Amino acid sequence: MTIRQILTEPDPQLRIKSKPIQKVDADIKKLMKDMLDTMYAAPGIGLAAVQIGVHKRVIVIDTAKEPEPNNPMYFINPEIVWTSQTKCTFEEGCLSLPKQFAEIERPEKCHVKYLDQNGKEQFLKAEGLLATCIQHEIDHLNGILFIDYLSKLKKSFILKKLLKAKKEDVSDHINF
Repeated sequence: MTIRQILTEPDPQLRIKSKPIQKVDADIKKLMKDMLDTMYAAPGIGLAAVQIGVHKRVIVIDTAKEPEPNNPMYFINPEIVWTSQTKCTFEEGCLSLPKQFAEIERPEKCHVKYLDQNGKEQFLKAEGLLATCIQHEIDHLNGILFIDYLSKLKKSFILKKLLKAKKEDVSDHINF
């Protein structure tokens, strides 16, 4: 079980567009396992490789709720090929923006093609929370954060809160 450090905004690595995977090999499978361990430990329901400083087009998702058993999903080179005209709003949070949440409107449904953990091409029709999570995580692969959908004022407010929390966190670690 390897838990990796999650990068937080305003880390510039979060804004780098991720590169496609050429081959699903043992290294990619280990990366996905580490990502899943990291996501569960955080805890979260989705994680993109870029959030742990790996600029590869890989995401993991698990929207199962207690008491349901874990239901991890692995997406390599995910690509949204269709979105519905109908929108829905979820309060989104992000492991790279700790304790920050905002109502974000996205397409209610999406279709995504991707490679699974075995390198096999898959096609998924998603809706509701899963569709939102997939869109959120694919945004990460493109260097986009959920706060980019907010007004300048709301985005600025969240960024100031994050910077303040980081400064307090640093000072907490300096003062033993």
